[in-house]
Amino acid sequence: MKYLIIGAGPSGLTFANKLLQNGENDFLVIERNEEAGGLCRSKDVDGRPLDIGGGHFLDVRNKDVLDFVFGFMPENEWDRYERDSRIVVNGNTINSPIEANIWQMKLEDQVQYLKAIAVAGCNLNEEMPEKFVDWIYWKLGKKIAEDYMIPYNQKMFGENLNELGTYWLNKLPNVSFDETLISCLEKKAYGTQPGHAEFFYPKKYGYGEVWLRMAEKLGNKIIYNEPIKKIDIEKRIVNDKYEADVIINTAPWKSFDEIIGLPENLKKNVEDIKYSSVVIDYKEENLDTKAQWIYYPDPSLDYHRILVRHNFCPDSKGYWTETNLTRFNKSDKDENNYFIMDYAYPLNTIGKQEKMKELLDYTSEKNVIGLGRWGEWQHYNSDVVVDLAMKCANNFLNK
Repeated sequence: MKYLIIGAGPSGLTFANKLLQNGENDFLVIERNEEAGGLCRSKDVDGRPLDIGGGHFLDVRNKDVLDFVFGFMPENEWDRYERDSRIVVNGNTINSPIEANIWQMKLEDQVQYLKAIAVAGCNLNEEMPEKFVDWIYWKLGKKIAEDYMIPYNQKMFGENLNELGTYWLNKLPNVSFDETLISCLEKKAYGTQPGHAEFFYPKKYGYGEVWLRMAEKLGNKIIYNEPIKKIDIEKRIVNDKYEADVIINTAPWKSFDEIIGLPENLKKNVEDIKYSSVVIDYKEENLDTKAQWIYYPDPSLDYHRILVRHNFCPDSKGYWTETNLTRFNKSDKDENNYFIMDYAYPLNTIGKQEKMKELLDYTSEKNVIGLGRWGEWQHYNSDVVVDLAMKCANNFLNK
């Protein structure tokens, strides 16, 4: 075929449907699972949908993405929400992000945080450190580093945080002492809202529904239960039976049993990139909160965040926790209520950007294109990968 698309997650489904909408039907999608959706799949648990890959929502900011998605699931089938996310830290429950909402803490804690921010390295014009942990102290101050950022990231990504680079953290603001002090005095947040400040979520379904509808549009152009055993980069042949002019890979590079045609240094790059796995565990009790999700840096808790289902999924109850697989103890859990996602987050390790650029530059020359969270090994949200996939498809269609 002309296009072989590996993976029926949001990026693969978007690319395929964009081809179809433009009259190109010489393609095939192959998917290792029994249904489409990737990390955005949903299952019925306790009578209502639960998103088994964690918390996924449709951001409202990109009109092109919304127009495309609403073409499969119209806007009137979605509810629109203002984000209410919170952090539980040192007995304080405050809104996220932490640096904008210190004013919500106990007064004595506000004083301690303000003192720490005043002497943060970025506020003293000190040179920016290279190691992740040092950089967090420099950027946010000792209190935010030790009470929130370091323990939370250890729970989410692993204990050795200095394996991580700092290139992905530039979007974090410098925490200004003056602005934080004014915020505490005026008792209001400052700065920009985090991602998903407003978001859509389906009225009657889980987030996985829209991707199932995208898959349905493709008809017999999807083959399920087809894990990738072998991919030949030079010949563009997959599993010794699918051959294409162009391969669009949206699956994790590390999930392939064998990659043929890569130079040894690029095979080493694939070996070196890292990821984390998570467990989504459902709890049936309702929580007395209006928040949709809550972050927990407390090391004594195994999970790092919870998604409060009854605050965004109508007529539902309960919540689910998200826990790094290395911290999860399944001995006392109901196996019908938890779901393991082997590939959850690509880790932003030192040197990853350079390693992925080398890999993708080489494969692109062979017409094997990495796309989306796993094809590019970037922590993209679903709305971002839809946008990337639309643009990628347009590039090919316009050639």
